[in-house]
Amino acid sequence: MAEPGRRCFAPVLALYPLVLVVVLWEVAARAGLVAPLFLPSFSVVVVQAGNLLVAGDLFEPLWTSLFRAAAGFALATAGGITIGLLMGRVKWVHWLLDPLVALGFPAPKIAFIPIFILWFGIDDASKILLVAFTTIFPFIVAAYAGVRTVPVNQIWAARAMGETSEWGLLRRVILPAALPSLMSGVRVGVPVALLTTFTAEMVAGGGGLGGGEVMAERFFESPTVFAYLLVMLVVGYSIDAGVFAIRRRLLRWHEG
Repeated sequence: MAEPGRRCFAPVLALYPLVLVVVLWEVAARAGLVAPLFLPSFSVVVVQAGNLLVAGDLFEPLWTSLFRAAAGFALATAGGITIGLLMGRVKWVHWLLDPLVALGFPAPKIAFIPIFILWFGIDDASKILLVAFTTIFPFIVAAYAGVRTVPVNQIWAARAMGETSEWGLLRRVILPAALPSLMSGVRVGVPVALLTTFTAEMVAGGGGLGGGEVMAERFFESPTVFAYLLVMLVVGYSIDAGVFAIRRRLLRWHEG
């Protein structure tokens, strides 16, 4: 009986910190501890978000941001996994690209925003390519780590059973064994893609949730600023929860 009880209370315990923050936020705002210009109450922000949703002012910027993040993420997924697999299986590719990955992975990617604006303008192209640039490195590292952690006896066993082609090994042995690492790369890459998209929109304009938030800030529309921020948080949390659910479903066989 204790175990079902714990499962029932697990969602409540997980949401407790968020509820506490919301309550403190509401109390602090309504008690006048912070001026409404700087911190409108949570209830006011929720009402404003509802007004924006009803008026249709959230759909276009939300779609714009999600499109940019998804397109850049897709490019990073395809390129990063391909590069990581090649680095893990081909020695000269690893020799050629490893210094570049070591240099680019820890680099502050946001510092490249002015360069991407200079090269590709302020519309979708610069944001998509910037997202791909910032997100590709987690996929490279995840794919490379996944390939390198495949037990060599599995590869030997596959070759002994007649699977000698590199494509066959990749499809039947390496990719399934590397899937846990790849899914970890996905979970790291998703928030990076969203963060990059919102930041680029705030800095460069061109619409989206980030651009809408900055535009509201310029006119001191505090409830709208926090409404956009709330939507960003909800979107990020929802997508991460979806990725986590997919990961659990795909990796039910994986003890880790």
